[in-house]
Amino acid sequence: MKKLLFILMALMSIYPLFGQEETASCKYTLLLTGASFAAPGNGWFELGCEKLNAACLNRAIGGEAIANTANRMIKGILYSPEELEKIDALVIMHVHDQDVFEDSMLREKYTDYPVPFDRSNYAAAYDYVIKRYLTECYNLQFDEKSKYYGNKTGKPAVIVLCTHWHDARTVLNSSIRKLAAKWGLPLVEFDKHIGFSKAVLHPVTGEQTSLIYAQDSQMTDGIRHGWHPKQGKDQYIQQRMASIFVDVMKRILP
Repeated sequence: MKKLLFILMALMSIYPLFGQEETASCKYTLLLTGASFAAPGNGWFELGCEKLNAACLNRAIGGEAIANTANRMIKGILYSPEELEKIDALVIMHVHDQDVFEDSMLREKYTDYPVPFDRSNYAAAYDYVIKRYLTECYNLQFDEKSKYYGNKTGKPAVIVLCTHWHDARTVLNSSIRKLAAKWGLPLVEFDKHIGFSKAVLHPVTGEQTSLIYAQDSQMTDGIRHGWHPKQGKDQYIQQRMASIFVDVMKRILP
């Protein structure tokens, strides 16, 4: 029996339970979905949660897109029913340089979309995620197990959008602003406050400033820009992104 208990404890240390990232003493619970720029190895979200005294549910996975977030919601694995009760804000940082606002193919209800999603329409996947989260929060008023049962407003749904970490992804950055304005959603403007712009080259290197802070590069409109920022909580860009994130969240969290 003791041997079996030891094995179970060892397995739990390797494979944490769903949602175990939460801490009972935290003031807030924040869930982040995204891809490589948001994945736990970066550090900005974790630093931000520490500053906000928030439980950190980082569900970002490198290589994914907003379509993956939609599909994880469909499967019920983005968050558990217990986590939905606790989440104070759903933060979305899927920042492929795609139009996330174009509305010609949008459906009235999230249940009208054919599923699963592929990556053919980023705007539709964003629309699905937003509408489904708003719906699920509102419908908690009908769940007898929910603390929001009988509350005619349901659970207040807070969704936070993000730009790319700098201003070179013009398609995404411009369309995500339109999407935020359409829904009245808070926007973390990393590109506006990161501290440099693609419009001016670095005075010493003569190249894009983003390259200094990046671990790799990519070509955008024939110009080489920084791609993924250097990772780790000790990195300047991660710390600056955390500060920008915290500034927005302090203005919207109750």
